[in-house]
Amino acid sequence: QMQLVESGGGSVQAGGSLRLSCAVSGRTFDAGISWFRQAPGNEREFVAAIRWSEGITDYVDSVKGRFTISRTNAKNTVYLQMNSLKPEDTAVYYCAARRWIGGPASYETYEYDYWGQGTQVTVSS
Repeated sequence: QMQLVESGGGSVQAGGSLRLSCAVSGRTFDAGISWFRQAPGNEREFVAAIRWSEGITDYVDSVKGRFTISRTNAKNTVYLQMNSLKPEDTAVYYCAARRWIGGPASYETYEYDYWGQGTQVTVSS
C-alpha cells in the first residue's frame, strides 16, 4: 500500500513559478511516481514521471524545459518545480504511483494504482 499527499498549489501570474510536493508513504524502491493534471472539461493528462530507484525522468512535450521533477529519499517526497507558467497550465495536479522497474514511463492513468487528492494550480494572464 502507498499513500500520496500533494501540497504546494496556488495562484500565480503567467511567467511565475510554483513548486508542488508529493509526500509518499509505503514501498518506494521499485516505484514510479508521476504527476498528472486535469483542467475543467478535459481528460486527465500525464505531465512528468520519475523512477524512484535511478531518478530517471520523463516529461510531456508541453512542459519540457519549464518543469522539473525530482525526489528526495530523506523526506520520501517528489517535487514538481514549475517555471515560466502559462494560463494553459491551470489545472488540478495529481501525483500517482505504480510499480516501475524498467521500460518507458507510462502516460496512461489506468496503469497507476495509487493517487493523491490533487492540488489546484491557477495561472492568470
